[in-house]
Amino acid sequence: MKVSDIINSLDLELLCGQSGIENEITGGYVSDLLSDVMGNAKEGQVWITLQTHKNVMAIASLKDLAAVILVKGFNPDEDTVKQSNQEGVPILRAKENTFEIAGKLFQLL
Repeated sequence: MKVSDIINSLDLELLCGQSGIENEITGGYVSDLLSDVMGNAKEGQVWITLQTHKNVMAIASLKDLAAVILVKGFNPDEDTVKQSNQEGVPILRAKENTFEIAGKLFQLL
């Protein structure tokens, strides 16, 4: 499954990082603790978080994540958008809270 598939299936909004919408998804990871994601997320996973600052992109890029989903309609910071576009890691926005979007992603994958 690709990032473009979950955008359509989960009614997500693509905010930035458009060049990565064909990234392959291998699973998902949910955490708001950056050190947890850095230590445990796997390549190709989609990261679900409420964090919006540029360190999110540093970790997403370091871990070769397929995409980041921001919950509850949150918007990324300007620096985060710039880095997303540079790295090609899409940032997607979900209207739902973390619990709801994680459940939907789990069912889809």
